[in-house]
Amino acid sequence: MAGPSTYQPASGFTRWLDTRLPILRLAHDSFVAYPTPRNLNYWWTFGAVLSMCLVVQIVTGIVLAMHYAPSIHDAFASVQRIRRDVPWGWLIQPIHAVGASMFFLAVYIHMFRGLYYGSYKAPREVLWILGCVIYLLMVATAFLGYSLPWGQMSFWAATVITNLLGAVPVVGTAIRDWLMGGFAIDNPTLNRFFSLHYLLPFLIVGVVVLHVWALHEAGQNNPAGVDPKEKGDTVPFTPHATMKDLFITVVFLLLFGLFVFYMPDALGHPDNYIPADPLVTPTHIVPEWYLLPFYAILRAIDFNVGPIDSKLGGVILMFGAIAVLFVLPWLDTSRVRSMRYRPIAQQFFLIFVVVCIALGWCGAQQPAAPVIPHPAFKADLRWVEGGTSATRTVTATSERDAVAGFEAAAQEMRQAGAQLVLVNRTSPTQATLTGVSGGTEQRATVQGRDLDALEAEIGKRKASLGAASVPFVEVDRKEPFVFTVTRFSQILTAYYFLFFLGILPLLGLRETASRVPDTIAKSIRGGAH
Repeated sequence: MAGPSTYQPASGFTRWLDTRLPILRLAHDSFVAYPTPRNLNYWWTFGAVLSMCLVVQIVTGIVLAMHYAPSIHDAFASVQRIRRDVPWGWLIQPIHAVGASMFFLAVYIHMFRGLYYGSYKAPREVLWILGCVIYLLMVATAFLGYSLPWGQMSFWAATVITNLLGAVPVVGTAIRDWLMGGFAIDNPTLNRFFSLHYLLPFLIVGVVVLHVWALHEAGQNNPAGVDPKEKGDTVPFTPHATMKDLFITVVFLLLFGLFVFYMPDALGHPDNYIPADPLVTPTHIVPEWYLLPFYAILRAIDFNVGPIDSKLGGVILMFGAIAVLFVLPWLDTSRVRSMRYRPIAQQFFLIFVVVCIALGWCGAQQPAAPVIPHPAFKADLRWVEGGTSATRTVTATSERDAVAGFEAAAQEMRQAGAQLVLVNRTSPTQATLTGVSGGTEQRATVQGRDLDALEAEIGKRKASLGAASVPFVEVDRKEPFVFTVTRFSQILTAYYFLFFLGILPLLGLRETASRVPDTIAKSIRGGAH
């Protein structure tokens, strides 16, 4: 797409260098004279923002690594020392910490833009796959970095995620033990995490080079989704794209600086300012915000599917949520790239964006928390006051017949005059039956806002009756339907996969797209409708 080089050395030195190492020619052809579709909008500027973020993270990370102590006894203190005692540490450490969030914010915008405008379609499949590889490496690097401060959330997040690897059949246990360096999170684990966290960004740089290479080979996509056909469809990269990139980068840096200077801890978790304690588990273990959607997908599976237990099922779906992106170029069957000309696909895409945001919200909540208000939990209590109690031991002939035998014995006690009968199973084939008769039967109803509150109210009522006058209380719990965060996550997860595996393939076959312009220049002049 770029055509022959237009670079002309301007001095004797540049001519000498160009014949031996044409690096200036490469830079000129790639970032100055490179033909760029003339209709690119500001959504295409986040590639430059991501390059800036990557450089910032690597530079600040190298400086922090000079002062960080990868030891479970010193890691937490070393991070605090960096912020308080190391020259400019008060600035460098927040830049690195906030920079991770800014990096992911930019990459999510970049990915959603690619989805909307069909940048994954031929001939850019390899370009898209390399981008997915970069994202996967970013996720791994971010998780490893989240563990390094060795606060409460760092330690327990590392514990949860590494133990999940053990759910993978055959190789899971070996990978988990290798990653931990033993059978529990300890000093070898932190050393491994630090080494990998330091190494992976340089691997990301290598894949980014391939990503840019593939971009220049296939050419940039554009909002119209039409490949350049004539000279009027393109403009030189500099100054047209360069100035747009520079403007958005400055705006992005303003947002970056707002968090660094005024809210450096706003995107972190307060529990991470407590030193790691293996004996104290936080009430709610969560990753950083940019991994919350995948955390919600992981927790969405709370049931077994045949031989696949809920733990392995969650791991499969979590990794599957990223894996499906790799095969997206072959899932979308539409011959039209840009959703600008696919009105039905636009609507489903907007729903998909909302679903991803909602998954992030779910990941930050307790799994059993209600999403919408629900009726109170209620329980009907029955007891006998002033009666006499009798106890009987029942032994069943086999475990299979135990339940029926215990119920028959309880029925006999009721026929003999017992007003209430309590069956307390002491072994698979044995139970103790307590019957109360000759007293006054009482009833009451208690309620609570949730199950825990209901149990507390039941306990209070039992305590107020007194064990001497009331041997036991029969409890009939009535739990209302509660639409929990887990149920909401399951619906959202279903749509996430349905969008890629069902909606896009089906719409590609059935949807009639609007007329696509013949050339990029025609789409700018308003020739498409």
